[in-house]
Amino acid sequence: MPVITAPLDSTSHQDPADSDQLFPIREVSRLTGVNPVTLRAWERRYGLIQPTRTESGHRLYSKSDIETVHRILDWIGRGVAVSKVGKILARDDQQATVVRSEQDTVEDAEWPQWQARLRQAVSGFDDRMLERLYGQIAGTYPLSVAFQNVLMPLWEELLRHRSQFGQASEWLFYDAFLCAQVAQRLHLACASPAPRVVMAAIPGECRELELLVAALLISRDDLAVKVLGMGQPFDELTLVCEKTQPCALVVFSNHSPNHDLHRRLNRLALTMDCPLFLAGAASELAEDDLAGSSIGCLGNEGRLMQRRLRQFLNGQLDT
Repeated sequence: MPVITAPLDSTSHQDPADSDQLFPIREVSRLTGVNPVTLRAWERRYGLIQPTRTESGHRLYSKSDIETVHRILDWIGRGVAVSKVGKILARDDQQATVVRSEQDTVEDAEWPQWQARLRQAVSGFDDRMLERLYGQIAGTYPLSVAFQNVLMPLWEELLRHRSQFGQASEWLFYDAFLCAQVAQRLHLACASPAPRVVMAAIPGECRELELLVAALLISRDDLAVKVLGMGQPFDELTLVCEKTQPCALVVFSNHSPNHDLHRRLNRLALTMDCPLFLAGAASELAEDDLAGSSIGCLGNEGRLMQRRLRQFLNGQLDT
């Protein structure tokens, strides 16, 4: 397990988001909460980070390196062993390259500018300004871009720093706002006569907003997504589907799958009258275990999840 140090007050230090300069290992440790010993081990043993070196051999880390450290921490927090993180990061980078090529009309430089304005609204607990910015972002970009490249990265940043004084309140304010906005969109979509997909989280394996955003990105005009409440009992999903008759059930998890997940999903699939799918980070990590089963893996990226779900339901993709 990595050795984590408590983050210190950052008021007297320069934030890497404000500069392209290189940072020494002690500053990276302060910014990320990861002990220098652990940072060196991630470099030497696993090749997860590749800092540059000064002529005297001292490590210097870029903003990209610091972002990589946060990504590593996110995956470790989901229960993934550090020895497996490298392969996941490489896969995520490959997916991001594909998504970026599909979004070549979007200026990446605009996203940090929107996030800076959002951060100002959040730090001032200004719900009116936040609602105005949200409407502008949602009206400027496709939903997948708005959430994955603008809204959720700030949410994740605030979540990482919520242990600092004041940050927890800011994250809760922003989280509650986004949950309300996404839930309202999903509710309006479910009022239409379009066929429904039921979506449920595996208890304790994601946050509510992650589930809601995934449902929003999966939904489309001809397919509504009904999200079950957080804490929905796994063993009662069959009962819910018997009564609601959805065209599919999507189970969502952002946690590393335990050894029993594929067995539980296979047992659940045997009791279902509709197709069963797994979405979220767990679907990518469990893909090998579920290969050849009746459970389809949708992935963890908005456009990919929607595309795979459509292909599965249309019989264009085998589980």
